[in-house]
Amino acid sequence: MATKKGGLGKGLDSLIVNKNEGVVAVNPEQHGSPVEVDIDKVEPNKLQPRKNFDEDKLQDLAENIKIHGIINPLLVQDRGKYYELIGGERRWRAARIAGLKKVPVIIMNLSEQEFVEISLIDNIQREQLNPIEEAMAFARLIDEFKLKQDEVAERVSKSRTTITNALRLLKLDKRVQNMIVDDKLTTGHARAMLSITDLDKQYEFAEKAFDEKMSVRDVEREVKKLLSEKNSDKKSKGIDPQLQAIYHDTQEKLKGVLGTKVYINAKDNKTGKLEIEYYSQDELNRIVELLESIK
Repeated sequence: MATKKGGLGKGLDSLIVNKNEGVVAVNPEQHGSPVEVDIDKVEPNKLQPRKNFDEDKLQDLAENIKIHGIINPLLVQDRGKYYELIGGERRWRAARIAGLKKVPVIIMNLSEQEFVEISLIDNIQREQLNPIEEAMAFARLIDEFKLKQDEVAERVSKSRTTITNALRLLKLDKRVQNMIVDDKLTTGHARAMLSITDLDKQYEFAEKAFDEKMSVRDVEREVKKLLSEKNSDKKSKGIDPQLQAIYHDTQEKLKGVLGTKVYINAKDNKTGKLEIEYYSQDELNRIVELLESIK
């Protein structure tokens, strides 16, 4: 096995496993050439992050398979009495719809850690997960393998910002997450609602946004207005209006410097509290490092 750095931008060209702070590349061909196996001996991956499969798209894929067959073999792990899918569940499901009796597979011999990681990465890259499924897959890579966000980004060939924004969606109320899955809200709508920390109010607002067909800008404007009214109620009435304007400008400057939301909550004309938002441990570490560099 060769050691290699980099993500999987060209598809599942390699398996990346964190061992001794190195990166191990496993070429599927090293596990043997594709072989035909009975489709009934192939079973779904229990770790599959995708929970919903579009039946119309599966039917379209099945029609394509009837004509061209399965171009890319399924990746499976030999479990003795059956083969467990590592990657390619959509193709497997479509093949069943198409009536195939046998399917081409590459049989891999992986450790359980390798099996989990390659399954998640393959699904993230190939299976067009919905935003919540994708975010949950990223979270598993971070939680189970102790990867940092930039390491996850490298492995799945996405930007670190994409990973951070995806993980933020998991902070949403579960009902709002389901609205994203059901295509009632876009991720842009949802991220704009993250500032509403009361989950019941967040869901109520999400339903309002859907019912009133709000654009993302509408949502951002309404959330800002909602939070502004809430903060105004908390602020002391004795604060100098000119100071409030200065605080607002300072907030915007700090936001640009730190790359995250910053709030100045004044108690009076001399004292107050500075709040800096972060969305993960990596984000907090980045902000701390940035502040330390200013010393």
